[in-house]
Amino acid sequence: MKAKAAYDLIVTRESRAPAFLAPPDRRDRIEVVEIASGETVLLWDLPPRAARRLARALREDLLRLDADTFLATWREREP
Repeated sequence: MKAKAAYDLIVTRESRAPAFLAPPDRRDRIEVVEIASGETVLLWDLPPRAARRLARALREDLLRLDADTFLATWREREP
């Protein structure tokens, strides 16, 4: 099963401003939620620019990898 069918990506920004205009103390939250149970399996609080890059990489892997490989890869990886 593809990761996109098993997990949902939720990106929450502290403000509506784009990353390049964000204040340096802003933190954005990225969550990967298991669709079947609704539980958060991965969670990061990052500065806006790092969050934007991580979200892009996660979206690409959600489309490319199967569910087990996706979770194993991102549990080991630090953003």
